[in-house]
Amino acid sequence: MGAYLEHLLHAYGYAAIFVVIALENVGLLVPGETILISSAIFAATTHELNVVAIVITAAAAAFGGSVAGCAIGRYGERHLVHRHSRYLHIHERDLRLGRYLFARYGGRVVFMARFVAFLRAVAGLLAGINRMEWKRFMLFSGLGAAVWASIFGFGAYALGREVEALSVRAGVLIALAVIAAAIAGFRFILHNRSQLQREADQFADR
Repeated sequence: MGAYLEHLLHAYGYAAIFVVIALENVGLLVPGETILISSAIFAATTHELNVVAIVITAAAAAFGGSVAGCAIGRYGERHLVHRHSRYLHIHERDLRLGRYLFARYGGRVVFMARFVAFLRAVAGLLAGINRMEWKRFMLFSGLGAAVWASIFGFGAYALGREVEALSVRAGVLIALAVIAAAIAGFRFILHNRSQLQREADQFADR
């Protein structure tokens, strides 16, 4: 465990866990998963923290942060995308297609993104920019947060320091699987872009 994280846990306990994980899910690249694993190991070795409280704190922070990220993406869309669309080479039809794809597949994307560091940080923002339905987003974000916090929190507590090595391997495997799925999805969109664009335009006109 890093000395800095150990100091944070000694000094601030659950508040440190909540803040770091929430900030990661808002969109900042901070070590949310690392502090979850470290805090569970800290609880197992020092008994200064309770693992159930750690998991609940982590799940609440992940959910709250992702909801905040989604709100930033949704209500900041005009500034984030529209004002810079010409530099980003994003057109209105591209936005309609993104919204349509998130309407169809957004739940799976939000849930699976929970287990990949970079995607975990941007999933809420992307869901907001693409105007994913709030109830659907909150359902899958909440489920993902609870499953993620439980697996890594209770797993780290049970396995101790061994889980650090296991989580790196698992993270690599999950990341590779997500990348492979993303490539397959990207190829599917390219091959079926015209059809998907027509469906997106019809979806936008409802």
